[in-house]
Amino acid sequence: MGCGASKWGDPGVRQRSLSSVGEVVVFLPGLRVPRNIDFSRTLGDHLDKSIAERLTALRARVVLMAAQESATALKPRRRVATRHGGSSTANLLQALEEYLPVLLGLVKEGTQLRNKVQFVWANQEDVAEETSMADSWYEVLSVLHLMAMVCFLQANTLLLPRSYADGHGPRVSEESRQATVDLFLKAAGYLDCSIHHVLTQIPPERRRELPVDLAEDNLKALSLQGLSQGVDMQLGLAIDNPKATLAVKRRLACEMIKCWKQVKDTIPELPLSDGWGKKHALFVKWKYVEAKAAAYYFHGLILDEGETEKAQEMAIAALQASEEFLNESKRASEAFHAAPPASRRPAPFGTTKYLLEMISKDVQSKVQSYQDLYTQQRGSNIGVSKIIATPPQLPDFPLALSPEDYELPQSDPFWKEANQ
Repeated sequence: MGCGASKWGDPGVRQRSLSSVGEVVVFLPGLRVPRNIDFSRTLGDHLDKSIAERLTALRARVVLMAAQESATALKPRRRVATRHGGSSTANLLQALEEYLPVLLGLVKEGTQLRNKVQFVWANQEDVAEETSMADSWYEVLSVLHLMAMVCFLQANTLLLPRSYADGHGPRVSEESRQATVDLFLKAAGYLDCSIHHVLTQIPPERRRELPVDLAEDNLKALSLQGLSQGVDMQLGLAIDNPKATLAVKRRLACEMIKCWKQVKDTIPELPLSDGWGKKHALFVKWKYVEAKAAAYYFHGLILDEGETEKAQEMAIAALQASEEFLNESKRASEAFHAAPPASRRPAPFGTTKYLLEMISKDVQSKVQSYQDLYTQQRGSNIGVSKIIATPPQLPDFPLALSPEDYELPQSDPFWKEANQ
C-alpha cells in the first residue's frame, strides 16, 4: 500500500460547508470521520483472520457512529439521548475506547504490520478534504484527537441552558458546569498523550504530511483550550459561591489570561479561507479578551479596597480597562458567531453573565465616586480620564489546572490469544 501520506480534495466528496452549527459555548472544529477499511483484505496474508475481522468490526462501528455524530454535532436542538438510553457521544467515546487497544496491536505486537494499512480520515481545518497515511500511529493519533473532540462536544451540550421544573426558566446548572471541568481535563489529557507519546512515534518527514487538524501546535492549542475553559468554569462557580474571596476570583481570572495567551501564541496559522479555521482563530481572540476583562475587573475591586489616593487611581484604571476589554469581547463574540459556519450564542451564564451585569455598573459608580471626591479635595471638576494612570500590571499566578493523566492502554489480550 506504500507508507507515504496523501491529501486531496475529491470533488465527489461532500464538502464540509455548513450554514449553521447551532449554539456554541465550546469551540470544536467539527469531528474528523474515518473511512471504512477491510482489514481482512489488507492484512489477510499477514494477520490471523479473527483479529482482522475484529479490527474491521470495531472500526466500522466507529465509522458509522462518528459519521452520525458529525452530521448532528452542534446542530440546533440536537437529540442528546439515543433510543437505547444514554448519550450518543458517550457511545461514540466508548466505541473508540474499545477500538484503541485492538488497534495498538498493529504497533505494539507486530511492528511489521505498522505500515501495511492505508488509513483515511476526513479533515475539518485542513484545506485537504482527506488525509491518507499508511501508518498505524497516524490512526492512533486520529483516534485520540476524536476522543478529545467528543469530550468538547459533550461539554458544549452540558453548557446549553436547560429547562427545569422549578419555574425559574432555562439555565446551566452548577452540576453541569462542574461536570464540564472533568471533561475539559480529560480532553486535554488525550491531546497531551497525543503530543508526547504518539506524535513522537511518527518520523519527522511524515509528521510534516499530517493535516493541520493534527499538527503539533494545533494539538497543543486545543489541549490548552481545555484547560482555559476548565478555569473559566471554575471562575463562574467561584462567582456564584458567596464564600469565594475576591483574591480567589482574581487569581482564576489571571490564570485564564495566561492560558488563553498560550493558546493564542501556540495556535498554528490556520487556513482562514476555510470556515473552521477562521472560526477557530476568532474563538481564541474572543475568549482571550474576555479573560482580560475579568482579570482587570477583579483586580480593580481589590485595589479599590486600598485607602490611598494612588490605590484609588489604580483601581479606576483597572476597572476602566475591564470595561474596554468587555466591549471588545462583545465585538469578538459577534464576529465569531457570524463567521461561517454561523452559530448562535446561548443565554450568557457564569463568568460572562456576571461581567455583562457588573462591569459597566461598577465602573460608572466608581468613576463617579472618584470624580466627586477629587472635585471636593482639589476644587476642580477635571475629568477622571485626565487624572488616572495607565492600567496597573496584573499579578502573575502559575496555572493550577493540568491535563488529566492518560496513558495508552495495553494492546488487547485478543492478540496473544489469536497467536497461540
